[in-house]
Amino acid sequence: MVKTKKEDRSAKIFALNSNRPLAEKISEASGMDIGKATINHFSDGEIQITINESIRGDDVYIVQSLSDPVNDNLMELMIMIDAVRRTSPNTINVVIPYYGYSRSDRKARSREPITAKLIATFLESSAVDRVVTLDLHAAQIQGFFDIPVDHLRSLELMGNYLKEHDVSDDAVVVSPDYNSVAKARGMAGYLNLPIAIVDNRDPEDYSKVPSTIIGDVKGKNAIVVDDMIVTGDKMKITAKAIMNAGAKAVYVVATHPVLTEDAKKNLSDPAIKQVIVSDSIVVPQDKKIDKMVIVSVGKLIGNALKLIENEQSTSKLFD
Repeated sequence: MVKTKKEDRSAKIFALNSNRPLAEKISEASGMDIGKATINHFSDGEIQITINESIRGDDVYIVQSLSDPVNDNLMELMIMIDAVRRTSPNTINVVIPYYGYSRSDRKARSREPITAKLIATFLESSAVDRVVTLDLHAAQIQGFFDIPVDHLRSLELMGNYLKEHDVSDDAVVVSPDYNSVAKARGMAGYLNLPIAIVDNRDPEDYSKVPSTIIGDVKGKNAIVVDDMIVTGDKMKITAKAIMNAGAKAVYVVATHPVLTEDAKKNLSDPAIKQVIVSDSIVVPQDKKIDKMVIVSVGKLIGNALKLIENEQSTSKLFD
């Protein structure tokens, strides 16, 4: 692909079906227009995409979260990449606010796939030039790519919300298990708070409430940090364990609201005072609860795209 000079090219965002509201916020923050495209799903499940304007020589940014329906959204993304590639753009940049299939990032058992790597292979083999993503399940997924990956973090956005609403006063950051300690430590460092860990020896068993907490939560606001909420089971038993240990209130913070069927019931548990998530995934109305707060990452991603387009480092967003 022949690259054009910066002064001779423009940039466009294309929004697929997974999260158009977020794409519009990214467009507003970045100053890039949303390109015209038609996306149709046939009755047999096949997807047809038509790009309705010339993008020859442009920098193209395709926004698509790999959220439910995951496989439809993945195929939309792959087909859109192919459609864009055949129109001679300058660069193809994929913006994946939620990187689906990321939980399988290593071989934990024999004869098991590494799907996070498989998705990376799909994208690279389709001639994608860059991936922009948010709060990966495991940071090492960046190493699955041999192209630039901009791994954005929502830590400051979430941390600032907690500060502005006085949640971080007399508080402690809690990791729901040993797997999430790094995320909890990052938030604790940003808020200058102590850390605690729920000593959950069997994180796959949600029938028992853990009885031991490493650290002091008594009389404090407990801020439970994780990268995603799926069923809400983990957050429910974590909140109960923390309240049993004498905490004042439990606030759950997670970037990606994956939210399967049981999540609404589990997150409505009275042990949880508030649930704070981002708009990396659209939360359907039937999965929202009164105690849920959605913090937008549109400006964060939009500013990142502006820096990328101006050939500047995205590290400025975290200085």
